[in-house]
Amino acid sequence: MKLMIASDIHGSAYYCTRMLEQFEKENAERLILLGDVLYHGPRNDLPRDYAPKQVIAQLNPLADKILAVRGNCDCEVDQMVLSFPVLADYGVLFLNGKTVYLTHGHIINREKPIPFIQGGILLHGHTHIPACEDCGGFWYLNPGSVSIPKNGSAHSYMIWEDGTFLWKDVETGETWQEHKF
Repeated sequence: MKLMIASDIHGSAYYCTRMLEQFEKENAERLILLGDVLYHGPRNDLPRDYAPKQVIAQLNPLADKILAVRGNCDCEVDQMVLSFPVLADYGVLFLNGKTVYLTHGHIINREKPIPFIQGGILLHGHTHIPACEDCGGFWYLNPGSVSIPKNGSAHSYMIWEDGTFLWKDVETGETWQEHKF
């Protein structure tokens, strides 16, 4: 199985388009969205081509391929316009014998992990900064942000396949980091 993992689209039609072009090129089976799909929130500047209605139109046809968790900028009205569940606070995957806890990162995060993640992977967005960190008992991974990267990072997403996580540039598809479990 091949998964694409992305976070923090924040309503950018331009970067959603780039992400979905990479999704098609990658031939991933599922798209995991780690929150903040439609809105930019009060702390962020507007992303390039901010157009939540266009993002809705781009993502809804892929509803059967999307697994999403709720971000701090996502709300009930988003669920009224999106065809896939977007209000779950977390998700859990079991990949190659590892428990992978999916969340946005504004409540459960590297500094405030949940006890059962010991030996597993905590995967979240929210910071807009890509990460791959051994936290002494669990791994913390972050794909960065599709539309509003921070700390000089690229507009990015991740791929998981055969026990390996790849961090990639959303505009070029080039891999710039890799970690195998």
